[in-house]
Amino acid sequence: DNAVIENFFGLLKSELLYLQEFESMAHFEQELNDYIYYYNHKRMKEKLKDLSPVEYRTQVLAVA
Repeated sequence: DNAVIENFFGLLKSELLYLQEFESMAHFEQELNDYIYYYNHKRMKEKLKDLSPVEYRTQVLAVA
């Protein structure tokens, strides 16, 4: 049981997979890479003080 990855896959399906049709496997792979970049670098989370996950980790490491 891994709630974190199950949550990620739920978001992936609802925000990417169910919203568009893919022309090819290469198109799907590119969209998946774009989504993962967005998820880690641009998506702001209230729980992370309105920072993206990468910004939050960088900030925490700078303080430590």
